[in-house]
Amino acid sequence: MKSPVRVLLIGAAGRMGKTVVDLARNDPTIDIVARCDLGDPIEPAMKNCDVGIDFSHPDAITEICRSALRHNKPLVIGTTGHSQERRRTIEEAAQSLPIVFASNFSIGVNVLSWLTRKAAELLGRDFDPEIIETHHKMKKDAPSGTAKTLAEILKTTRKMENEVPIQSIREGDVVGEHTIIFSGPGERLELTHRAASREIFARGALRAARWIIGKPAGRYSMQDVLGL
Repeated sequence: MKSPVRVLLIGAAGRMGKTVVDLARNDPTIDIVARCDLGDPIEPAMKNCDVGIDFSHPDAITEICRSALRHNKPLVIGTTGHSQERRRTIEEAAQSLPIVFASNFSIGVNVLSWLTRKAAELLGRDFDPEIIETHHKMKKDAPSGTAKTLAEILKTTRKMENEVPIQSIREGDVVGEHTIIFSGPGERLELTHRAASREIFARGALRAARWIIGKPAGRYSMQDVLGL
């Protein structure tokens, strides 16, 4: 039997971090050997892991990438809300390290992304796209990282100059809902994904952590992990 993947979990005290910990307890292929949160030193823990999983805060990404580069460790980054400068930090690190950088680790959402691209190709310019996303009221970034990713897919596929309209709703304890609307003459197509539990994101992140081991340097998406 192969040894379990040794994981450094950054952001372990957050909602997603706690869910990852709970799932890993029952997963013999994963061993969370260290947990860090904002303000904790990352350096000692990074040295002794096989892969780092980040569900912390955008402010931590520079230190995370610096430590991963120093010890040549792959990363799975699930934190959203990065500025352009911080995204460049990730891109630069990916020139030397394998990094899975995804706004959403759900299998269903990644299939939704694939369907969105196909729908945009098939429906053509007569159908105007719009995105509506809903999350719990504690979520800080808006629009969500997933909504931004979907908008970028639409914009690139359609070669649009204008931005795709995004409506962000923050209410209750909604885990996450994303709907892409294509409004055409006399008809309307909607593609929707609803998350019922954070476990779907944690399960995807652990799958990405197992997958990224041994991969060449580069920035990978969850669709790469799933083979979509």
